[in-house]
Amino acid sequence: MRAHGARILGLIAAALVAGAAAAPAADAAKTLEVGIADDAAVLENPIPADAARTVADWRALGVDDVRLFAQWGRISPRAGDVRAPAGFDAADPDAPGYDWSALDRAVALVRGAGMAVTLSVTGPGPVWATASPSALNPRLNPVPGQFGRFARAVATRYGAQVDRYVLWNEPNLPLWLQPQFTCRGRTCTPASPHLYRRLVRAAQPAIRAADAGARVLIGALAPSGQNPRSRNATMRPLAFLRALGCVDRRAQRDRHGACAGFRPAAADGIAYHPHGVRRAPDARAPNADDAGLADLGRLEGLLDAVQRAGGLRNTLGRTRRFDLYLTEYGYQTDPPDRFAGVRPARQAAWLQQGAYMAWRDPRVRTMTQYVWRDEPTGPNGAGWQSGLRFADGRPKPALRSFPQPFWADSTVARRAARLWGQVRPGGSHAVAVQRRTPGSARWTTIRRLRTDGRGVFGLRVAVTRPVEYRFTWRETPGAAARASDARRVAPVRGR
Repeated sequence: MRAHGARILGLIAAALVAGAAAAPAADAAKTLEVGIADDAAVLENPIPADAARTVADWRALGVDDVRLFAQWGRISPRAGDVRAPAGFDAADPDAPGYDWSALDRAVALVRGAGMAVTLSVTGPGPVWATASPSALNPRLNPVPGQFGRFARAVATRYGAQVDRYVLWNEPNLPLWLQPQFTCRGRTCTPASPHLYRRLVRAAQPAIRAADAGARVLIGALAPSGQNPRSRNATMRPLAFLRALGCVDRRAQRDRHGACAGFRPAAADGIAYHPHGVRRAPDARAPNADDAGLADLGRLEGLLDAVQRAGGLRNTLGRTRRFDLYLTEYGYQTDPPDRFAGVRPARQAAWLQQGAYMAWRDPRVRTMTQYVWRDEPTGPNGAGWQSGLRFADGRPKPALRSFPQPFWADSTVARRAARLWGQVRPGGSHAVAVQRRTPGSARWTTIRRLRTDGRGVFGLRVAVTRPVEYRFTWRETPGAAARASDARRVAPVRGR
């Protein structure tokens, strides 16, 4: 996706301070997958050797899961035609005309490197699979039954290799699904959530029939939107979820209009894309119907309310709360994107803070870096430039810190802070936490400890004066020690 707007709301917060005490065991007990998504680097890469090197790099950096698009219109035959090929059986993955070759190669590469695959089964689809083919718009009113047949073909083909699917990508963006609203004069009411609900209700059981043990996620919503003044304005994500579940702002059931005869969508979890653009990970979204990383509590509260009202059904248990899978997260950099980017050093810091915040939320199961390499820039900042590498392959500071995120949370108490870090790939690692006085060249080890099985450690420290922290570790005995980025911390005297 390409996110929009949002000014920088502040500089990176300072980090931590003095004397150390071990963090509670629960601080190091959270399981959080590390994901990455960049179809251009693997799925669409015309150079097989380059794609293989990229996948190997991801594994070496500690990536657990790779999200790939199973894009309906790219795989289906004669996608621009107004009629499907004669005799074409869309539910059969072996039907003549389907082209799975690129996705086959990408799935095999990722699985061969020991990583899991999340398949995003998404449109736009073929023109012939829309309600109005003569409009020649593949995004406009895709037919749910046709999408269900494609979803069944995907799960039939990849069920032995894939255990997680996401239904559609960013359905609150007109780039992916239209119309977003039905407008009469100046009054616009949600349309895309009701269409999306029908798409889910067709595709979710189709995937289940072909791959009974799979997890099926819904949502994958973009984090911000616009006021509804045209039929293809971007819908705000929380407004989308209320309409999807046919509830009003008080989470009471709506039984009118498109909600008459309502039947809920079902899923095993919720995918979400909490991009912050120029807003720090801990900065709240100005609009209550938007939700970035700092607003996950509000998002979760709405999901719970919609579920209680019967607007969404969790297939893992009627009263079980939905887990979140953050299947895209990233910050574009300036350079090259002077319109929506932050400085590369800030990107590196904010990605580490975001990793800590995702780990801290017990409902978040996956944090997915989007993307690996910048797209080339175009007019007015076109493309997506949140890569760990620039378009020419040069590394950004974020590439260095990605395998060893480190953050200092000074919000835990008035004169205390939590140091959090991870060594990727996971496993038990011996780390040394060090500190120094700002401006000094000398680091002093204050604590040696082992990470948990995911490579995570936590340490609570007293905050009495400004100080800098980092951690070091050795990948193999006798190897040179590697060091995380340093974090500066200052005491917080009042709240």
